[in-house]
Amino acid sequence: MQPLSALKPQASQIRYLLTDIDDTLTSHGRLEARAYAALERLEAAGIRVVPITGRPAGWCDMIARFWPCSGIVGENGALYMRYDRAARKMQRRFWQDDAMRQAARSKLAALAETILRDVPGCALASDQQYRECDLAVDFCEDVPPLPAEAIDRIVALFEAAGATAKVSSIHVNGWFGAWDKLSMTRAFFAECFGADLDAVREQVVFSGDSPNDAPMFGYFQYSVGVANVRPFLERIAAPPKFITPSEGGAGFCELADLLLGS
Repeated sequence: MQPLSALKPQASQIRYLLTDIDDTLTSHGRLEARAYAALERLEAAGIRVVPITGRPAGWCDMIARFWPCSGIVGENGALYMRYDRAARKMQRRFWQDDAMRQAARSKLAALAETILRDVPGCALASDQQYRECDLAVDFCEDVPPLPAEAIDRIVALFEAAGATAKVSSIHVNGWFGAWDKLSMTRAFFAECFGADLDAVREQVVFSGDSPNDAPMFGYFQYSVGVANVRPFLERIAAPPKFITPSEGGAGFCELADLLLGS
């Protein structure tokens, strides 16, 4: 990984900033004023910001509607939402249709019982009731941090049931379906921006911090990890190309300052 400063020569060509939320935009579980202000400064400068997150559909509705962003990809790529402010209309796009999502939720509910029974100390994520497509198992957000062995056990239980499992900085997310953050980002660019992601890739920066960001880190030439990505590097098949000096929201602000020439 190169220091963030090595990205400076390419800063003027960036037109899109894609970013994870938890522990990338946030610091110690909070969205601080400076990080939110950085989103507003980026938007004002004409850089389109799209959060790419594991957070649930219910949160995505609020973020798309209220945050200074061009839309959001949620539940690790299961959906996107984009609010048309002129028409006052929310655009929602899911990877699966209603029947497929309903069938998957039944299977995930049964799997949740197995995981909670077999991995002491874990819990369903507090935002689970707002999810449409996946199961989020908390290993450190609202529970005492679990050891790596417990996280690996949660992943193994998902995979044994035929589900995809991805580790974030706070949850293990599992789902029945063939999507990830990158696949829905491609759809978002095509359907919302009218752009082929491959054609504009050199105009895009992605920032993240954890293993579920690996598809994005691997695909984008300008992928940036905030400094707290370091403890997860052994779990990330494709690490970021650049790294910020600071962690969390402070690191995101360093990236925004570089892009804006501040």
